[in-house]
Amino acid sequence: MNFVLVFKAFIMGIVEGCTEFLPISSTGHLILAGSLLDFTGDNVKVFSIAIQSGAMLSVVWVYHQKIIRVVRGMFTNSRDRKFVINLVVAFLPAAILGVLFSRAIQDFLFYPAPVAAAFIAGGLLIIFVEKRNMKNPVSRVESVDDMTIVDAFKVGCAQAFALIPGTSRSGATIIGGMLFGLSRKAATEFSFFLAMPTLFGAAVYSIFKEHALLTASDVPLFTVGTISAFVSAFFCVRWLLRYISSHSFIPFAWYRIAFGIFVLVSAHYGWIAWVE
Repeated sequence: MNFVLVFKAFIMGIVEGCTEFLPISSTGHLILAGSLLDFTGDNVKVFSIAIQSGAMLSVVWVYHQKIIRVVRGMFTNSRDRKFVINLVVAFLPAAILGVLFSRAIQDFLFYPAPVAAAFIAGGLLIIFVEKRNMKNPVSRVESVDDMTIVDAFKVGCAQAFALIPGTSRSGATIIGGMLFGLSRKAATEFSFFLAMPTLFGAAVYSIFKEHALLTASDVPLFTVGTISAFVSAFFCVRWLLRYISSHSFIPFAWYRIAFGIFVLVSAHYGWIAWVE
């Protein structure tokens, strides 16, 4: 076992867990961390997607009581059944577009300028939505259980924008949800729940598609990365739920803008290879 590689996998897992549910793009930060750690290559691309399942499991742990209730009542309780249908509807747009256009997205959009533009545009959109909500703080949907199937579809369409590198899946779903009338809490929680099928599906699809790149020696790396992603994401989710009760996402917006500028500068001087 190569303990240096295991340690790098551990760090990458922490980066994934700490950024997956924040509106700042986990992919961009994983590219940066991988470059700094000299942890790159085709199998690392699969690794970076696979360890998202660890982050996803942290949501399962945090919301296990609601998940158990929904599973038990999805065939007998109309509220639970509606919640499951909403998740399926919200999951489909990104899933379908991802399968159809993932190669084209990697070929044409995974370059410094589009990545930086996505970071900066996302930051500006967050500021716009938060400023708008400050002027009109009343939300149409206060809880994920109050969402309609149309609300779910809109959030799902917003999540599809996260296929653009640098956008951020959580950022797209949270800010998209707020833009469509969800409260900050409802949008954030639905983003968490939507992460479960989205991240698990992406991990399974990536491993199935690229299994030829993997060997038995990769198992320790995937295991360590998944576990560290789970632990760090667990604490991040708990912290974020406390944070949104009294704070806006504007600090994340300015961070995104600064990160976008960093992408352009680092690419210009050749510090980071912003290509997947």
